[in-house]
Amino acid sequence: MLDYHVLLHYLCSRKQDTHFTVTESSILQGKRAAYFTLGCKLNFAETATIAHQLEQYGVQSARKGERADICIVNTCSVTEVADHKCRQAIHKLVRHHSGAFVVVMGCYAQLKPEEVASISGVSLVLRQSEKGKVVDYIMKALTEDHSGTESEEGESEPFVPSCSRGERTRYFLKVQDGCNYFCTYCTIPFARGRSRNGSIASLVEQAQQAAAEGGKEIVLTGVNIGDFGRSTGESFLDLLRALDEVEGIERYRISSIEPNLLTDEVLQFCASSRAFMPHFHIPLQSGSDEVLRLMHRRYDTSLFYNKVSRARELMPDCFIGVDVIVGTRGETSSLFDEAERFIESLPISQLHVFSYSERPGTAALRIPHVVSPKEKHERSQRLLAISNQKLSSFYERYLGQSRPVLLEHSRRRGIYNGFTDNYIKIEYHSTEHQDNRLVTLSLTGWNEDHNALLAE
Repeated sequence: MLDYHVLLHYLCSRKQDTHFTVTESSILQGKRAAYFTLGCKLNFAETATIAHQLEQYGVQSARKGERADICIVNTCSVTEVADHKCRQAIHKLVRHHSGAFVVVMGCYAQLKPEEVASISGVSLVLRQSEKGKVVDYIMKALTEDHSGTESEEGESEPFVPSCSRGERTRYFLKVQDGCNYFCTYCTIPFARGRSRNGSIASLVEQAQQAAAEGGKEIVLTGVNIGDFGRSTGESFLDLLRALDEVEGIERYRISSIEPNLLTDEVLQFCASSRAFMPHFHIPLQSGSDEVLRLMHRRYDTSLFYNKVSRARELMPDCFIGVDVIVGTRGETSSLFDEAERFIESLPISQLHVFSYSERPGTAALRIPHVVSPKEKHERSQRLLAISNQKLSSFYERYLGQSRPVLLEHSRRRGIYNGFTDNYIKIEYHSTEHQDNRLVTLSLTGWNEDHNALLAE
């Protein structure tokens, strides 16, 4: 591996050189690549976009058991556990694909580039600002036998577009990246940079391309998508209106939106729109106002309750998923009890429960009162019990009803999965090809695993 400063000089000297000769381009022809992604939907969307870009140069995805020539690892760093999983994944890929050109990017690579670069077998570590040029860097490195650690520092983070099909039928459209909020427990602003976005025109064009490829459902992804418009002076509501007019796309879902940015205008538009589904994912993080204050969240429990109640008023059938963190610094037993009571009172459908993990450099480390791992586990189990009850009750409300379902293939022959408009997971048995079909089905009962409703 080259010294970091040597590579830095090399990359800076060729920064504007993005044109390749036939010989340079053909170096990728026939090579095989393996991809490994950790973390959020945004990461998965970006990895899929990189795979598509490499395909344009003749790179094929390595099949199971095949040795890859190129390995792409897109990392997460939301917790220390995530960092550990990233290191494990890198070591595993290096072992299984001996001699491959290994590229590591993502939040872990951004926050701890030297640590990643020290892992044996890693060829290149890229900053977030370089994700959009990963093919360029791979080609340059392979053409001129250069490899090393990350690219230049200090460059402002660009918005790297991404619209890609997931493993199933849905497309994931990246509309925004980065965050300006700096919550005390979070490293995302340091890992992903400041809030930025693509233009409405460019995002509509990507949605139109997805429709031309046969896509029927698009999930809008980002780090803080309600903050859309900082780069372009546009608004999130105007984006929704423009996307709603794209012919061929039957469904949109908003992956996650901060409660203070979920305006009444957005809720009213979604309630009356052609294609936006009655489905919201809203991070709460804590049901205690004191803990929310310690977290530097930009709302209180009263605002949150009013938002979910308003969503339920406008869209009685809507699915509402909520993120919660347990065991943060400062969360005493009494404050957790308060949070639990508030969460239980919410008219929501499901909880996504996370245990707090201390991240170096965050302001939360200055907050007194540390919650033990045992207490974190116990609190998680209490909230998961509430989540299971709420989800089961939500599903059972729709037994015997008919709902529109977008079907997608499963790993079991003759069985299709899918989701209703309001995000109820279904299981449908058919011997005919049903992938990517939007049909109305009757929800008849629970499946064998009790994790989906049977449909016919």
